[in-house]
Amino acid sequence: MGKHVIVGAGQVGAHLAERLTERGHDVVVVTRSGSGPDGVERIAADVTDRARLASITAGADALYNCVNPQLHRWAEDWPPMAGSFLATAEKTGAVLVTLGCLYGYGPVDGPMTEDLPLNATGTKGRMRARMWEDMHAAHQAGRIRATELRASDYYGPRSTDQAYLGQVRFVDPLLAGKRVAFLSDPSVPHSWTYLPDVAEALAIAGTDERAWGRPWHVPTGPAVSTRAVAERLCELADAPKPRVYELPRPLFKAIGTVSPLFRELRETRYQFDRPYVLDSSAFQKTFGMAPTPLDQALKAIIAAS
Repeated sequence: MGKHVIVGAGQVGAHLAERLTERGHDVVVVTRSGSGPDGVERIAADVTDRARLASITAGADALYNCVNPQLHRWAEDWPPMAGSFLATAEKTGAVLVTLGCLYGYGPVDGPMTEDLPLNATGTKGRMRARMWEDMHAAHQAGRIRATELRASDYYGPRSTDQAYLGQVRFVDPLLAGKRVAFLSDPSVPHSWTYLPDVAEALAIAGTDERAWGRPWHVPTGPAVSTRAVAERLCELADAPKPRVYELPRPLFKAIGTVSPLFRELRETRYQFDRPYVLDSSAFQKTFGMAPTPLDQALKAIIAAS
């Protein structure tokens, strides 16, 4: 078994640490505070400190970038962190596995596949596009080995308030019979990626050389509307019929004047104003991994509530 270094212990990093530990690997979790799940080595470090990150990663088989800066800080926070990950991968030889997103594609018509151009014009989308372009160029030049896994919006056990279908803002209120506000039309089909599936795909990508050198989409089930997810969640939990309503656009804009998060969400609201569909068939066929069925995922979420 090998040594695997995970930077970030949030809703994905913690799940990934468990997956790798179950496989018998030595797992090191790096965060600014030194937090992390039980059963792993936990180290406090600033990821922008290249010498420190390289020292921690020395001898590792894989380095996982599971960091998630606050949205309004991306332009400032990502460049030094991304540079540190690249430098560390080059110095140590560890495979760089980055948890990406779909922002880089920008608005698209039809299902998203990995061969789509990275045509985003917004700040966050261009930032993620540049990060992959730099990683891919370094991989092509033989300086590092790298891959990026892109997922849609998360849902699942231990999801944080950063997730649209998260425990605090979505699951708990619905199960308590309360109304839930959604930032756009809740009847629009949308791809949702199950958190344990994200961790499983990352674990595969860090240990299977077939994954290296290109981006992949995390196995994700058929697109389903927010309202349909809410209805099935409440049905399975024997909870009151869900009440999900669209946050009025004027109110959405007004909140953005005082909330950095809502202000940043203006750039990516297009993802919820029309169907947003992820095609993950390439990863599924190559690695034999299927997405967790919606009912199974929702039952796990209910059990963890």
